[in-house]
Amino acid sequence: MMASMPAAEVSPSRRRLPAGALRRRQLAASAWVYLAFLAVATIMAGTFVLAFIASLKVDPLERPFRIYFDQLNPAAWVAAARLGREGAGDALWGGLAPGANVHFSVTYAAPADARIVEPRAEIPRRRPGSGIAAALMRHYAADYASIALRSSSSATKQARDKRGIRQGWQARTFVYEITYRSDRHNGPWIERTPVNLTAPTSQTLIDSPISPSRSERRGRLLSWDNITPGALGLIFNNYRRVISETADLQTGKSLIGSWLGNSLAIATGRLVLTLVVASLAGYALARLKFRGSRLLFAAALFSMTIPAQVTFVSNYLIFRDLSLLNTPWSVIVVFVASANVLLMKQFFEAFPREIEEAAIVDGANRFLVFYKIVLPNAKPALLVNAILAFQGAWNDFFWPLVLITSPPEALTIQVGLLSLRRSFGGVQGDWGLVLAGAFISIVPVVILFVLFQRHIVSTEFAKGTT
Repeated sequence: MMASMPAAEVSPSRRRLPAGALRRRQLAASAWVYLAFLAVATIMAGTFVLAFIASLKVDPLERPFRIYFDQLNPAAWVAAARLGREGAGDALWGGLAPGANVHFSVTYAAPADARIVEPRAEIPRRRPGSGIAAALMRHYAADYASIALRSSSSATKQARDKRGIRQGWQARTFVYEITYRSDRHNGPWIERTPVNLTAPTSQTLIDSPISPSRSERRGRLLSWDNITPGALGLIFNNYRRVISETADLQTGKSLIGSWLGNSLAIATGRLVLTLVVASLAGYALARLKFRGSRLLFAAALFSMTIPAQVTFVSNYLIFRDLSLLNTPWSVIVVFVASANVLLMKQFFEAFPREIEEAAIVDGANRFLVFYKIVLPNAKPALLVNAILAFQGAWNDFFWPLVLITSPPEALTIQVGLLSLRRSFGGVQGDWGLVLAGAFISIVPVVILFVLFQRHIVSTEFAKGTT
């Protein structure tokens, strides 16, 4: 007989751990996973919040990037509300109306040996935004308002320079008054009241109710796009401009509402059609065995590997021959049979066959089994497919750009954002407006996820099968 071999020693890593130690390891692993997800969520939310803050700024591309500015400064909100109330009696959205009498002050500082002179103030005839906004603008504040200096006062201040040496500085405050001219008492309400102040480079602006929109000519020219904005007009100026300046040149109607409505109609139509096609096709592929079913499934898989750019010419010609170009239906039907069919097929294959067989024994036909038993229990898969279909249709850019080209009010929000970038982001450099339009476009998708995300993670059917 062979000598018995000594039992191999059990490695420390394979020793059975006590229940308490194993539980502590599981809790530690869960904690690390939770912290990892929390870090990722914090980074993503931080990026989202930072981009939203940038959409409020006059210049989102400024360097260095400031977190604290007038749109986030409560003191500036109060000053903007006062100016808006004096300009048009509206503390929220401001403006300039007949009978306006607006007072605002600016304080300049200069070294003790320099002389502070009165800045030259004017209300320029400035056209806002792009050519579209300028073409729609009928009234300018310069034609109805006047600006004049009412008072000034001087003071001496002590401050330390860069070397830490205490020096005396002189400061002078100028109070200006903007009035709606009496000969224009029947004039219109004007949304913007721009103001320019020109002063020598030896004196520096150190205080004003709201900060100037830009500084030009090496600081000599300080420019305010609107000195009577109102509190909300100051904070959400870019968003207001998206609504007012994206307009049709012929009708003057704002296009942003039409773009959002078109995207919503297309996304809803594709959602409904996708659920119908995906549920029926997925159930047929999962349960019905017929000649060529495997070949049909392979063809469906292969079609999903072909980029849309390869077949868009043939699809375009088909839609043209069917007279569907420049209609929402062309964009709705283009992507109804995609990966959603595979998701539904996988769900139906995991559904217990015994339940269906019991219903068939009781006399139900295949369609009744699908409609009364299988489909009500497929709510998790249907909800996931609905959200994916809605999001895909809402964010779709290529097919709406190709299939819907006119009129301007027939565009979707994503294609409309392209016109914003061309009009404001290129030569204009007005990226705040473009960023505000992008944030408006993502609001429906964010609301969709907030309302339905808990149904994706946990459902009654999932609880019943665990």
